[in-house]
Amino acid sequence: MQINETTNDGLKRAYSVTIPASEIEAAIAAEIKKIAPQVRMPGFRPGKVPANLVRKMHGDAIHAQVVNDTIKDAVDSLMRDKKLRPAMQPQIELGEGYDQGKDAELSVSLEVLPDLEAPATDGIKLERLTVPVADSEVDESLEKIASQQKSWKDAAKTKKAGDGDQLIIDFVGKLDGVEFEGGKAEEAPLVIGSGQFIPGFEEQLTGAKAGDEKTITVTFPEDYPAEHLAGKETTFDVKVHKVQVEDETKIDEDFAKSLGLESLEQLRGLLKGQVEQELNGLTRTAMKRQLLDQLAAGHDFPVPPSMVDAEFEQIWQQLMQEAAREEDPKAAMEEIEAEKDDYRKIAERRVRLGLLLSEIGQANGVQITQQEMSMLIQQAAQQYRPEDRDRFMELIRTNDMAAAQLRAPLYEDKVVDFLFEKAEITDREVTREELQAAIEADEDEAAKPAAKKKAPAKKAPAKKAATKADDAKADDAAEAKPAAKKAPAKKAPAKKAAAKADDKAEAKPAAKKAPAKKPAAKKAPAKK
Repeated sequence: MQINETTNDGLKRAYSVTIPASEIEAAIAAEIKKIAPQVRMPGFRPGKVPANLVRKMHGDAIHAQVVNDTIKDAVDSLMRDKKLRPAMQPQIELGEGYDQGKDAELSVSLEVLPDLEAPATDGIKLERLTVPVADSEVDESLEKIASQQKSWKDAAKTKKAGDGDQLIIDFVGKLDGVEFEGGKAEEAPLVIGSGQFIPGFEEQLTGAKAGDEKTITVTFPEDYPAEHLAGKETTFDVKVHKVQVEDETKIDEDFAKSLGLESLEQLRGLLKGQVEQELNGLTRTAMKRQLLDQLAAGHDFPVPPSMVDAEFEQIWQQLMQEAAREEDPKAAMEEIEAEKDDYRKIAERRVRLGLLLSEIGQANGVQITQQEMSMLIQQAAQQYRPEDRDRFMELIRTNDMAAAQLRAPLYEDKVVDFLFEKAEITDREVTREELQAAIEADEDEAAKPAAKKKAPAKKAPAKKAATKADDAKADDAAEAKPAAKKAPAKKAPAKKAAAKADDKAEAKPAAKKAPAKKPAAKKAPAKK
């Protein structure tokens, strides 16, 4: 194999590689010899088919496979011999006019990682901002859970149902006077004004009282999933058993037990732990931001443009998606477009920080164990449909770039933790608002342009306590809804990608992005 360097400009490298025809022919002959014992042909005993006939039968396929394998081996050898560290997958082209029996002329172009000296890990000073959990935050979380656990009490029999009241009803749906499948239920709950049923259904029950029986006429939407009902006018015979009004949910021992817990004290303990976990995450975010700012301020070196391009593309795609959700998408996109150069600088900063952290980790023996990597792959695989998981895991096993992309966030966290251990850390107790403001200030400094009008950070709500009741609360009554409308997806709040406290993205190496999860397409069936 003959190698000639054709480009050496900054981080760009290019080579011409010649693979002799004799080398390819030798590999083909070896492959034919290897597979010959498995070839079956009429008139020949197993394993006795002549090599020339094996070549005649399978020569084209063997040649294609051998050329691919030989090219891969040649590029791997080039990387080893020249001690190259590619920033992204090398670009490989087989010369035009190549045919069997000729030398293979390759052109290989790539960008290499810069040669860096591992930054010193001493002298780092950080401030850890801590927030004690206030009882008021736990109370607020309790109230949010209580607000989500609506309870109802029977109203007087003379009460006419109004907006927000719940009816307990029987109904039978009919199309052209004949009952249709999925259109019948008994003692089904329906909240007036909730939009649970198709348009017109709830409205015609406004003013109904316990004991009322009435027939209502509604037309199913044109896009209704059940084709035999889509766009059709139907009738529903409805009997009202009860009118109920919302009852105040008392936060007491019985409330905690209704969630599957032993006591209110246990519920408060769970919520306090969740708030602590959230606040600890914010503390880490603020301290990590300080660390990354110190690293960025102390190092300036060229980074591979291809890595910057890949990182910028991820930022840009996220910005475009968020702009599309704004009230005025065109204006939002124009604003982002005006700051395009600034976002590219952010991408460059992220790549540079990723390379610095990688260099620090390698110089100090930071590693991801095989067990940690296996757990990481298993967790990532769970995001895919069952039929796609094996393909994803095979991609990680065979594609170094995909594996690196998956491993990068975990490796970064381990390097950051290593640096935290080396740093001189002072603690200061602050309020939640002060901690949020510190993170926002660091984001503005690290992510200039960034948003000209930055929305104040919203206080993240504590997660709902994990209880047995959460799993058990399948909405039995919902199974009886005849024509439930599909709830509209909540609009995600627009946010500036570059101005987020995005731990994993801030210093993430810009390797090729792993394939996005493909959600299983589920068509909502008509409720029975």
